[in-house]
Parts: sequence; C-alpha cells; structure tokens
Amino acid sequence: MTDDLKVDRLSALLQRFPPQIRPVFQGHLAPGEVCEYAPQAGGMLHLVDGAGIWLHGTGDAAVRVPSPSVLLLPRPDAHHLSADGPGSVPLFSAALHLGAAEDNPLVRALPALLQVPLQEHPALESICALLWEEAGANRCAHGLLLARASEVLVIQLLRHAIAHRLIDPGLLSGLADARLMRVLAAVHATPAAHWTLPRMAEVAHMSRARFAAHFVRVLGETPGEYVGRWRMGVARSLLTQGLTLKQVADETGYASASALTRAFAHRVGQPPSHWLAARRTESGVAI
Repeated sequence: MTDDLKVDRLSALLQRFPPQIRPVFQGHLAPGEVCEYAPQAGGMLHLVDGAGIWLHGTGDAAVRVPSPSVLLLPRPDAHHLSADGPGSVPLFSAALHLGAAEDNPLVRALPALLQVPLQEHPALESICALLWEEAGANRCAHGLLLARASEVLVIQLLRHAIAHRLIDPGLLSGLADARLMRVLAAVHATPAAHWTLPRMAEVAHMSRARFAAHFVRVLGETPGEYVGRWRMGVARSLLTQGLTLKQVADETGYASASALTRAFAHRVGQPPSHWLAARRTESGVAI
C-alpha cells in the first residue's frame, strides 16, 4: 500500500468540526407550495426524491432539480424550494452545521451549492433509500437514525466532491492533490506541531521552493498563512467548548496563553475574552 492510500484526507477535519445535523422537514412538496429556509448558523441538506423542484436564492437564477438529487448548502444562505411538477415531490431537509466559515476551511472551500444527482452516485443512492425508509416510519430512535444516516450522507458527498473536483480552487483542491494532501492531513491532525516550510516540504516530498509555489497556486495562500488560519480556527472552536487559554495554547502550538492572546487579537481583532463575550450575546447562552 502506498503512502497516499494511507492518508485520510477528511478525518482530522471532521473530528475537529464534526457534522451536526438536525432534521427540520420530511414530507411532500405539492405544486405551487414553497419551503423557505433562513439558517442563522450553518447550512442545509436537502434530499429530493423526484423532479419538478426549483431552488431559489443561491445565485441570480433559480436552479432546477430535474431528478432525484442531494443538495448541500454549507453556509447560512437564505433560500427556498418550490415545486411546479404535475404531482407532489418527497422532500427531506436537515439543518447542517460544520463550524463557522471563519473557523473551518472546509466550509470556506465548498461551493454555495453542491448538487449531486443520485443516479451518478450509487453509494449516495443506497444511503438515501435508508433515509426515505426511516423518514416514513415512527420507530425507536427514529430521530437519531435520521441524524446518523445524514452524517454518512454528508461524508459521502464530501468524498464525491473531492474525487470529481466539484469544487472551487482551495482546500478541497489541495485535498485532491496527491502531494499536498499529505501535508494538509498532517497539519489538520496536529496543529500544535512545529510546521516550518522545510518540514512541510519534506512531508510533501518536494523541494521548499516548488512546494511553496505549488501550495500558493492550489490553495491561494502561503503555507504559513494556512497554518496560522487553521490554528486560529481550532482555537476559537476549543474556546467555545470551555477550554482554558493555557489548554488551547497547548493544543494549537502557541508557547503560552499570552502568546495565544496576542495572536488572537491580531487575527480576530479583539482578545479572546471579548470575542467569547460577543459570542454569548449573539447566541443568548453562556459559552
């Protein structure tokens, strides 16, 4: 087995920012009906089992869904679905949270809409069959099974996006690159490591100059900028989980709590205490 086949491109990202999914609608959309969605945080996952559905709000023009499909909208973009077919169309919708876009590079890199017809992906088709069966039932652990099956569906969608390059240039392009994915997987898994340019180039099996140029060309920022942004995203996530500044500094590669505070203020524009207070105000709960 080669090194590339051993590299897990998504696990470290999903472990830091696991998909949080909550079903919000399961039923049928009749001709002339509209389902509106205005997520405050996170995005939406829609499963459409038929034709005659239109998606509005992701661009200048409405998007037609001509066949059974999965729609992933990773960011909190207001939108609505409408039906114009001769009959009602089964619809399953779930709120999806993968972390804030400023924290999770996965959310930043995904397109505003990832639309995958089920006929193009047999693995998705089998998961969706399970979702439809469970959506129409009322059995033990109904909600839990829907959420878990939806998580599997999201992971398969991300795999599909990487394999078929259904993405904008950025992180997912890097994860699809045989040389860069080793570096990105290692950085995501161990943000506290001493990630110098020579060390990252060594992991990629490239010279420093070629690695630096290739990294910028694919991801649109320097390796150092990417590492700093990832560490800060992890730091914000850990702070909201209640870890102390010292614990977060140890987890993200900063020499001390004061070093983390200085870096946080520089990148975020305010110290961690002020940022957390603002988060409490926005959410209305203690963090």
